[in-house]
Amino acid sequence: MDLSRRRKLSSHVETSSMNDIMFFLMLFFLIVSTMVNPNVIKLMLPNARSGKAVMKQTINVSVDAAGAYFLDRQPVTAATLETALAQRIAGLESPTVVLRVDSSLNVQKLVDILEIGNRLKVKMVMATQAQQSAAK
Repeated sequence: MDLSRRRKLSSHVETSSMNDIMFFLMLFFLIVSTMVNPNVIKLMLPNARSGKAVMKQTINVSVDAAGAYFLDRQPVTAATLETALAQRIAGLESPTVVLRVDSSLNVQKLVDILEIGNRLKVKMVMATQAQQSAAK
């Protein structure tokens, strides 16, 4: 009499639904990550070959294609930009201003903002788009 066959247990875990769960999680995170947009002002930034990410708390100064100025997404005029920026950097230890200037504008608007930053003695960094690497 062979009783050992009856006592032999086989452990089996069904993992077929795990693929579906992982697919839906991946799809969810892809959709959510495309909706997150830190800069809501649509600009065509100039291209650069090398890019460096700024990790500090920054102040954004943007100028769109129409020439409208924005200080951290708040519209300001060119005349009030300096005072608004001075109020915004008051109390900060080492403020960094990120310039987001549309590539279709002339350089004079950029130079005007750089002069304001020079007078206020703040560090200014120009935002660019990473250039698409060509096939070699």
